[in-house]
Amino acid sequence: MVKSYFATSLKEALEIRGRESVTPYAGGTDLMIEADDNASYLFLNKIPELKQIAADDEYIRIGAASTFTEVYHSELIPQILKDAVIEIAAPAIRNLGTVGGNICNGSPKGDSVLIFFATDSKLRLASSKGERILPIKEFYLGRKKLAIQDDELLVEILMSKTGLDNYYYKKIGARNALAISRVSFAGILDIKDGKIMNCMTAFGAVSDVVIRRPELDGILIGKTIEEAKAVKEKYLAAFDEAIVPIRGRVSAEYRKSVCMNLLKDFLESNGI
Repeated sequence: MVKSYFATSLKEALEIRGRESVTPYAGGTDLMIEADDNASYLFLNKIPELKQIAADDEYIRIGAASTFTEVYHSELIPQILKDAVIEIAAPAIRNLGTVGGNICNGSPKGDSVLIFFATDSKLRLASSKGERILPIKEFYLGRKKLAIQDDELLVEILMSKTGLDNYYYKKIGARNALAISRVSFAGILDIKDGKIMNCMTAFGAVSDVVIRRPELDGILIGKTIEEAKAVKEKYLAAFDEAIVPIRGRVSAEYRKSVCMNLLKDFLESNGI
């Protein structure tokens, strides 16, 4: 028998989460497909603290229960994230689905997850005993394996406010609309005074988790565009070795080819 809990504050939700074995539920667009008749659900979609989108000196702070539609229409959200969420499913799904749910379903195909990886976003996790901040890269331990405790909730996503304007985003699917990603890619190049101050890339729907290799992107950081051209082949070769796709709806060879083509196009679009 399904048991439901409806929390109206974060404090109440954390208390329920701490004492009951519950599945957190905000938009429920994934759970609708695979509902468990024996599960107990904790509804989070009416909690104001989880619906806020705000900014401080360093981060844009996105409440985990913010819907894709709310994210898209917020003036605080950078365009790279808006480009990703507007391609998620149909408007009815975007009106219900949440960024927290997209993260916590553990899929490497999550459209917003790719952007949070590419921007090295952080997650604020809370329980009735306290809270902690975890880089999103450390949150994913494998496919559907997350570094979240049984008494914790994802409360907030912390996304950088700066250095995200010069970006490249592509989602490759079987069709133009309502497509599950076969490969997705996001790249950000922050260039100031002719020098690459930061380079961040991420590949989604390729492996068990989103591929984010900052040590390889570091090959380009600190270099001018001309200096980056000189190490371009080294950079591409490093990613060619690092990207080991799993087979899915399409072959691993196809995924690898698309990944490398997108990475090359990202570089070329920046004159590298």
